[in-house]
Amino acid sequence: MNASVSSPITLETPFTTLPSLISLHARERADHPALVQDARVVTYRELDKLVDQVAATLQRDGVRPGESVAICSANSIPYAVLFLGALRAGVIVAPLAPSSTPESLLTMLKDSAAKLFFVDQSSDQALAGVKERIEIPLFTLDDSRPAQGFSGWLSEGAPAPVQIQPEQSFNVIYSSGTTGEPKGIVQSHGMRWSHIQRGIVFGYGPDCVTLISTPLYSNTTLVSFLPTLGLGGTVVLMAKFDAAKYLKLAAEHRVTHTMLVPVQYQRIMAREDFGSYDLSSFVMKFSTSAPFHAELKADILARWPGGLIEFYGMTEGGGSCMLAAHQFPDKLGTVGKPLENHDMRVIDEDGNELAHGEIGEVVGHSPAMMTGYLNKPEKTREAEWYDSDGKRFIRTGDVGRFDEDGFLTLMDRRKDMIISGGFNIYPSDLEAELRQHPDLLEVTVIGVQSRSWGETPVGYAVLKPGANTAAEDILDWFNQRVGKTQRLNRMILTDELPRSAIGKVLKRELRDRFQAEFGELD
Repeated sequence: MNASVSSPITLETPFTTLPSLISLHARERADHPALVQDARVVTYRELDKLVDQVAATLQRDGVRPGESVAICSANSIPYAVLFLGALRAGVIVAPLAPSSTPESLLTMLKDSAAKLFFVDQSSDQALAGVKERIEIPLFTLDDSRPAQGFSGWLSEGAPAPVQIQPEQSFNVIYSSGTTGEPKGIVQSHGMRWSHIQRGIVFGYGPDCVTLISTPLYSNTTLVSFLPTLGLGGTVVLMAKFDAAKYLKLAAEHRVTHTMLVPVQYQRIMAREDFGSYDLSSFVMKFSTSAPFHAELKADILARWPGGLIEFYGMTEGGGSCMLAAHQFPDKLGTVGKPLENHDMRVIDEDGNELAHGEIGEVVGHSPAMMTGYLNKPEKTREAEWYDSDGKRFIRTGDVGRFDEDGFLTLMDRRKDMIISGGFNIYPSDLEAELRQHPDLLEVTVIGVQSRSWGETPVGYAVLKPGANTAAEDILDWFNQRVGKTQRLNRMILTDELPRSAIGKVLKRELRDRFQAEFGELD
């Protein structure tokens, strides 16, 4: 269904595209705010018209349904408008990270076969030295180059209607866009429709106000952004996260929903003035994308109104788990249970299924699964596992186990597990112990090469403001508290841990940094 949807949207509503839902809201609640950023407010009537303009302009420029456009920009209203307008034209969106390296950016542009490329000033570093090698038209969403500005590019008029089927591609999201080989994860309109419908269960709807402070190129953000607009709510956009500004906006706009990554929660809860903000409007808070420690969840439950839900899953789709922390305060060390119609299992190194309680790689199947990695059939096959009945699962690369109640506890990324002297060491266990040190703000543990042990664990940490404890003292404190096989070889203090834009610690970057500075250990 593309044009004749009627409200209200329910879990029984048949497939509907997001652009059709925008048109519905424009008819039924034209003056309701759809997008808010700083002093600018865009109503659903205005949004629907802008979306039409984008779709019509793409058609004018010869971008056909099934082709793609790329965006590399900070969060903004023009970004959101462009994204939605491309969808209305049946065009696939490839959102790219401004933190990408120039060569990775070129690789992703070529891989996505984008016909047009939209950027802003935040992408200047990613474009440095490669702009002349970009062979497609380049436009600036912030009009920083007026001759190629977004507002001047837009034309008036309505687009020719485009019929969209559930299996058609909605977007391509790239993983490992800052380091490693970028892989384009293709997600369909049907998959995104399931995310919108699922939003009903979590209280998204016409009265919700969602504060978005994570980047729009991330799936983490889209699973909150899309249900808000699809169900007629209001999105408040932040171009860049700042804990103080976040709290101010949350109180000012009476925010009901938000998606934050764990490091953002940590920085918000650490503010001394946290209790001075009125956050009583919150209905539900969400988190995903990085380890969310039980102590932080407990602090949020104690001091921040509204429910708290953690999602565990992958951009590639497959199975997802959900922990409603406010309902299961005794399970805060887990990532919850598989969602309805999500089949999750644990397998060993040889692909054999393991029983509950056994540790292995987590695999998942669900209605929301990627079509595959764009132009990478071999990588797609590597990411798949099939059970004895031929049912397709996506491999997560995470090591975990299910408890007797069906809750999943994650140990670590399979690639981050340390094998030292034949023993499997899970960095998450060591990190949990390190966090008990009263002077440490952020911690992580990596495995580095060792001539004697194959690998050996090394700790990195950021001190709390005002603390001046020596690394050697922290190392002694830690190694007295753990078994011999878990002892850290070194403890390194740093001003900050390298993180991706959605808060994941970049352990590969730390391993490369350590290798360059210290080489192989004895």
